[in-house]
Amino acid sequence: MEHQHKPDENNKEGVDCKTPNKNSSKKGHSGCCSHDEPETHDDHDGHDHSGGDQTIFQMFAPAIISFVLLIIAIVFDNYLPQSWFTGWIRTIWYIIAYLPVGFPVLKEALESARKGSFFSEFLLMSIATIGAFAIGEYPEGVAVMLFYAIGETFQTLAVTRAKANIKTLLDQRPDEVTILENNQPKIIKAKSVQIGSIIQLKPGEKLGLDGELLSDTASFNTAALTGESKPDTKSKGESVLAGMINLNSVAQVRVTALYTDSKLSKILEMVQDATAKKAPTELFIRKFAKIYTPIVVYSAIVICLLPYLFVDDYIFRDWLYRALVFLVISCPCALVISIPLGYFGGIGAASKNGILFKGSSFLDIMAAIEVVVMDKTGTLTKGVFNVQKVVAIGIPEADLVKYTAALETKSTHPVGTAIIEYAKGSEKSVSVTDVEEIAGHGLKGKVDGNEILAGNVKLMKKFNISYDPEIDTTPFTIIVVAINQKYAGYFLIADEIKEDAKQAIQSLHSINVKTVMLSGDKTAVVNAVAKELNIDEAYGDLLPENKVEKVTALKEKNLKIAFVGDGVNDAPVVALAHAGIAMGGLGSDATIETADIVIQNDQPTKIYTAINIGKKTKQIVWQNITLAFVVKAVVLVLGAGGLATMWEAVFADVGVALLAILNAVRIQRMKF
Repeated sequence: MEHQHKPDENNKEGVDCKTPNKNSSKKGHSGCCSHDEPETHDDHDGHDHSGGDQTIFQMFAPAIISFVLLIIAIVFDNYLPQSWFTGWIRTIWYIIAYLPVGFPVLKEALESARKGSFFSEFLLMSIATIGAFAIGEYPEGVAVMLFYAIGETFQTLAVTRAKANIKTLLDQRPDEVTILENNQPKIIKAKSVQIGSIIQLKPGEKLGLDGELLSDTASFNTAALTGESKPDTKSKGESVLAGMINLNSVAQVRVTALYTDSKLSKILEMVQDATAKKAPTELFIRKFAKIYTPIVVYSAIVICLLPYLFVDDYIFRDWLYRALVFLVISCPCALVISIPLGYFGGIGAASKNGILFKGSSFLDIMAAIEVVVMDKTGTLTKGVFNVQKVVAIGIPEADLVKYTAALETKSTHPVGTAIIEYAKGSEKSVSVTDVEEIAGHGLKGKVDGNEILAGNVKLMKKFNISYDPEIDTTPFTIIVVAINQKYAGYFLIADEIKEDAKQAIQSLHSINVKTVMLSGDKTAVVNAVAKELNIDEAYGDLLPENKVEKVTALKEKNLKIAFVGDGVNDAPVVALAHAGIAMGGLGSDATIETADIVIQNDQPTKIYTAINIGKKTKQIVWQNITLAFVVKAVVLVLGAGGLATMWEAVFADVGVALLAILNAVRIQRMKF
């Protein structure tokens, strides 16, 4: 099941959805793709349920006209007989009732045959209904096609609903933005904005391009990107992304990426491409339908003609009727529509939860995952070093923080930056002199006349200062401080574990998924994090090639593996795993490009959500397959034996299709 990250070899449809086209209403297109070549049908006989720009009334209008004419004809036939409603007038009336729903199907049957797909469901319905007319069963001929058309329209509505979650993403990028030129606002097309331009964003406006916030602070609604409605407050210098909505005050943003290179643009490409990448079940059903349909046609011919050789009182009309019933029942619509819709619904449900699947095949893969391998920094931890603990000995904690931060202002080390941020400006009230950096040890200097030493335990040993021996056993980074040659306490500095990391591991264990953590960080630190989160296995001090070795070793045990990472060094392992998952909010572009699944809000709990959505999608797909085969098999036997009429046939086809569609749509209502 290894997969290379290249165009999907299973995608035989030539789908290219890189260019959104909101004005497309041509039948056979979903409104999100622009094609220059002539329209072609895909593997399921052109069976694309796109409503285009039609209203619900317009979609149902042909069926309404046909239904009214059919009801009037049935009343004239059975309840209010009319002397004029006989002969050719009656025949023409039923033909007129048939055409609004029958003509599009007859046309599709001819189009499919002309393009090489002779045995289509359109052909089955055409033969069955024309045959009903040929033997004088006009009402049943019209009714079968009418119910088929109604079923198709309901399926179109279901498909449209399934696409809604994904299509809303296409509306997230504004076409125009306001930029500042010589301090004057100017509205221009977003596509023409250059890197370095300054965008002025009013409250309530969507950001059109990725950039860096120039204003001191600004709050944004990030739901379009992450699925989370909670406002996200950004500070000056932080990255802001296209699709975010400015909530409060006017903000200024310096553009850092072109319109086509924004993270949202990449998300749109991923989601649109996902609809073209088919799951193995989906591909099997399509191949099955291509073999199944001609078998059904030939079987119907056999049912009609073969009994002539064995039945004494053979009546052609009766056996033709049985064959026509058989054809209607055998229409594979329930399978070739409900199964792709089930997968599409899964992709839509995931998008609503801030998880992007790059193809329906990865829903199947996630449903089978046995081991989740995770990076530590940026995946389970925030990737930002902060002061986690301060211990002051013989001095007020506030003074220890103030003196140490003042000394660290003379250093550029990230650890020093963490202490300065923790001090929140209190270090500015003291004077610092005679600062000396002792390589590999720390800093020495005078703060308000006091000699301060701040560094690792080697610094304390160098100056023969005794300290708490427990510090030597701590796996995390420790800055030990001495004031006037006397131990004064320490700062524990560590990467903060994400709030939902522990819950994520618990959720994975609840579905019997093993957890493994791989990190380039010190083994002692990795083991401490693993113990706190209850991770099954953890390995530290790993180079990128070591991570590849660990994942390869797991794959050799025939385990289905998902790898979750966020850094550039994670890209090789993401590509190697059966399912590569990238943390998309903070993750590197290389990892996001390589990954099969992108978690937009960086929450580890979404790993469990992705597996859960995969499992539910697969469950619904197999429910639909079972329902369709069982019902059709039963009614097929009854039809061949003359015990089922066209009405049972309609249920076996349209009824089962509608039940399968309703079942497939369920996944969009589920809460994950």
